[in-house]
Amino acid sequence: MGDAFIRHIELLGYEKRFFPSQHYVYMFLVKWNDLSEKLVYRRFTEIYEFHKALKEMFPIESGDINMEKRIIPHLPAPKWFDGQRSTQNRQGTLAEYCYALVNLPHKISRCLHVVNFFKVRHDDMNPVTDSQIKKPEVFLLPKDAKKNSTDITGPIVLQTYRAIADYEKSSTSEMALKAGDMVDVVEKSESGWWFCQLKNKRGWVPAAYLEPMDGPDESEEQEPNYAGELYTVQKSYTAVEEDELTLKEGDTIEVIHKLLDGWWVIRKDETTGYYPSMYLQKAGEVNTSVKSELRNRSAPPRRSTIRNAKSIHKQSRKQISQETYRRNSRKYIQGRRNMKEKFQSKTSVIIENEQEQNKPKAQPAVPPRPSKDLILNRCTESTRRKIL
Repeated sequence: MGDAFIRHIELLGYEKRFFPSQHYVYMFLVKWNDLSEKLVYRRFTEIYEFHKALKEMFPIESGDINMEKRIIPHLPAPKWFDGQRSTQNRQGTLAEYCYALVNLPHKISRCLHVVNFFKVRHDDMNPVTDSQIKKPEVFLLPKDAKKNSTDITGPIVLQTYRAIADYEKSSTSEMALKAGDMVDVVEKSESGWWFCQLKNKRGWVPAAYLEPMDGPDESEEQEPNYAGELYTVQKSYTAVEEDELTLKEGDTIEVIHKLLDGWWVIRKDETTGYYPSMYLQKAGEVNTSVKSELRNRSAPPRRSTIRNAKSIHKQSRKQISQETYRRNSRKYIQGRRNMKEKFQSKTSVIIENEQEQNKPKAQPAVPPRPSKDLILNRCTESTRRKIL
């Protein structure tokens, strides 16, 4: 696909944090060229240092040589003390800055300095929220704010989901839900944990507890791939349900169906079952700190284990039974074997034919030379003269 670049940056709001000391961070939804959307947090001082370095890299475009040629947007310097009022008032300027930044010429908007600054960091995935003093406070930017500039690229519309059952959070980075709560999904992780917002609250929620408002989520679940993709188990897991598999770290398996709830259907030899996707890594892929951190989290709950889970839709989600997975896997494996055997038999026939063709042809036997008496009695006069 080529080098990664940013297609859109949306300012969602800011957080007031109290650990290790009180400070503010802005929340950005970054949309990349591979259609992924990532949530990142940055302090304004970080953003301003990034801005200064960008100006130094492009002195002409920053107006250092000629102000009339400046195209890099302005950004006010941070105040000696940034309080909540200045943080809130700066949101409009920051939203306009991000819009202008993405729409600069590619040599600027797609340079490594810009790309690396907005890449997901370890703290973005697992922000430090273990403070016993006070939990972070989230302030979302109103949806109707700053429509003039950001609407040109098309604002990102977050999909709305409804909770199908109560969920009690088990860590500070998660968000509790009540059955019927409507949440906006900011980020869908293949681990089965989705980052959602509910009014002024934000946090990770198990995807199994959510159902879309506009119908079943079937379109987002691709069809099974019985050919399978090779993955390596990065963390051992002991099956709890009958349709799950118990595997050890280092095992090689085949993924045949990737589901959004973070539980993938995998095949080990001829056995199929569910396994947490967050504990798997594609064969040959380099491990990352983000993935390592994800694997330290507990596996998300499965929909089948949620008590009193009731669908809000008349049309149920399309389900594939484990027996269907097993049957189709057996058929595929047997078909693969048959093709292999046919190929091997054809190969052996070809080799045999070639060997037959390459064999030296049998030479005719040389008849014995007739005796002298036989020549004298039966041959012509001229022949008899040759032996006399």
